[in-house]
Amino acid sequence: MTDTFAARVREMNADAPASAFVEVFGCQQNEHDGELIRGMLADMGFGFTQDAALAKVVVLNTCAVREHAEQRVLGHLGAIGRAGGSPGRIVAVCGCMAQLENSQNTLKRSYGHVNLVFGPGDLARFPELLYTALTKGGRHFNQSDPTAPPEEGLPVLRAAPPRALVTVMKGCDNFCSYCVVPHTRGRERSRAPEAVLGEVRGLIRQGYCEIMLLGQNVNSYRPNPDSAGIRDFPELLAALASLPGDFSLRFMTSHPKDASDKLFSVMGAYGKIAPFLHLPAQSGSSRVLAAMNRGYTREHYIALTERARAAVPGLNLTSDIMVGFPGETEDDFGETLGLLEKVRFNSLFTFIYSPRPETPAANLDGVPPPEVVKKRFARLLETQKRIEATL
Repeated sequence: MTDTFAARVREMNADAPASAFVEVFGCQQNEHDGELIRGMLADMGFGFTQDAALAKVVVLNTCAVREHAEQRVLGHLGAIGRAGGSPGRIVAVCGCMAQLENSQNTLKRSYGHVNLVFGPGDLARFPELLYTALTKGGRHFNQSDPTAPPEEGLPVLRAAPPRALVTVMKGCDNFCSYCVVPHTRGRERSRAPEAVLGEVRGLIRQGYCEIMLLGQNVNSYRPNPDSAGIRDFPELLAALASLPGDFSLRFMTSHPKDASDKLFSVMGAYGKIAPFLHLPAQSGSSRVLAAMNRGYTREHYIALTERARAAVPGLNLTSDIMVGFPGETEDDFGETLGLLEKVRFNSLFTFIYSPRPETPAANLDGVPPPEVVKKRFARLLETQKRIEATL
């Protein structure tokens, strides 16, 4: 069905190929989804432009993890609307932000030039949705099916080698109290090992030598029990690392509650697996971690990093840290600084807590005052900068 609609749009483009503009916000999974969007557009006969005002189709693939990410999208949409465009232009908003009811209401109310909205689960339906928008006009708002399996066989337009992104699973079952991802990307669905192995083999033949495996929580990778004898992510990683060719493997993101000694052992055993582990801590306080529904304690996290470093020589360990979660006290924040001193991360991604719709944390009281959060955030950055200077 997708091929049928792609062919119809391709026929519309046959005499005078139109241009498309694609902009991606957010994580590496969104970046890869953007590659799929570009691939489908190319398959439908579109060329590409860097100027949205010249494009027949404008696509913004969005992020909703933090309020700032949504505001950036709205700012870009406003600029696109003010700049104008060709008659019959389609402006599409997709991705995580597009799946949220509050965001869709904002787009309906304040951004009348947006013609098409669809969530991550409808990515494979993009040719159908675009054909409908092009031929019927009007405005089309869709909320995708969060149980849809990962797409297979979609066209993909990647950047030239050396780096390639490969999705191994989608969705998340953890429901951290601050996180909107389970509400936008749905529950966990794993790709078949044969599909992942086949895609990576093809990338190696094309000259890609840096393969990044993606998942909201790669440690939760659980394929069909009958799939090639591979039962979990460490076994998939080992199978990929056993492929012939000159390439290296990385992966994101690992959840600490599911990271295992089996994973660390595989990382240490294969030279093709880069000694890199992104292991988001979020906080150094066990009390705050419990309120976040993270599923581990400070002590568990520290022990995990010690075992990882013992198993993987020269490990580059990075993390996420959040400041200002509801109820965070000065003592809690002190424990976070202490975690940095104890673990000594190679680098950090740091964030200020942002309430997200449909999450339990959005209803919690006790968010520290902005001036307190700002000072804590500055101290966090200063501490990490000092640590990195000594590594």
